Amino acid sequence: MKKWGFLGLALALTLTTACASGTTTDDAADGGDASADGETTAVAGGSRLDAVLERGQLVCGVDGGIPGFSFVDEGGTYSGLDVDVCRAVAAALFDDPEAVEYRRLDSTERFTALSGGEVDMLSRNTTWTVSRDTQVGMEFAPTTFYDGQGMMVREASGIASLEDFAGRAVCVETGTTTELNLTDQMRKLGVDFEPVVFQDADAAYAAYDEGRCEGMTSDKSQLIARRSTLPTPEEHVLLDVTMSKEPLGPLTVNNDSAWFDVVKWVTFGLMQAEEFGITSENIADFAGSEDPNIARFLGEEGTLGEDMGIPNDFMARAIGNVGNYGEIYERNLGQESQFQLDRGLNALWTDGGLLYSPPFR
Repeated sequence: MKKWGFLGLALALTLTTACASGTTTDDAADGGDASADGETTAVAGGSRLDAVLERGQLVCGVDGGIPGFSFVDEGGTYSGLDVDVCRAVAAALFDDPEAVEYRRLDSTERFTALSGGEVDMLSRNTTWTVSRDTQVGMEFAPTTFYDGQGMMVREASGIASLEDFAGRAVCVETGTTTELNLTDQMRKLGVDFEPVVFQDADAAYAAYDEGRCEGMTSDKSQLIARRSTLPTPEEHVLLDVTMSKEPLGPLTVNNDSAWFDVVKWVTFGLMQAEEFGITSENIADFAGSEDPNIARFLGEEGTLGEDMGIPNDFMARAIGNVGNYGEIYERNLGQESQFQLDRGLNALWTDGGLLYSPPFR
């Protein structure tokens, strides 16, 4: 498989909310946080952090169908970059990366599930946009993957550009920035195409595989991951086109700074650990470090964790159990994976990428 780089950083138009199974709009309107069984677990004015700590388990919303990001195998085991972010948060809180219950959510139900309290956080290849950050009521943690929207076609189709889709069909998942970006790009180019929309990504890729549409559009990372699951992946190619910026990362519900701070700083910490050179394999070598920056980061000095209401060694727990960002990337998407994707913009800022953590002090 060919290696490729990504475009990134944030800002794109989006999106809507829709009903989620097991979640009602009344849950969100009540102001309380709902637990996994729908009961209120945090009083108005409290934080979801309290509910998560009391429960002893994180409930994390994922896709579950994208190899390399979040994928559940036949044995029910979840893996991927998005999954490892959930595992890192659980490890930071409970010193146990398996203290996670995963909820598979499609694109139309994810925001309602989060705002209604069905899940504590989303780590589900979700694009950071201004409307999601404001009108939809989400709070975006640091970007964990800078991506761009692409288009997959059959190599034998002869399609080489978006203009070639005049009079042709494109499969796309509804309730996504992808759907809106596709419409914007085709409108700008003056291309009259036929959108074939699906609520579920599995159905969209199945329709593409059956020939119901000539193109399949999504984030480039998802297209490459999903291509690997097609019966004849070598017959499909990505066009040399990038339709949008797609900064993907975890998120929480708005107006809960205590919980958001935990998710935000654990995510930043994965990047900072890589910058420090701290891995799951060598973390013991950094115990008792004379570098005050590392001592604070690992919780041996200061009260950074206590100030958030969690253990001071929260990052030592996360890195020891899950690894730093580089380890997570390499095993799921990089050279240790089937995809062998170059880091590109997803490298640290010190290596020419966009990943950068504020100071832990």
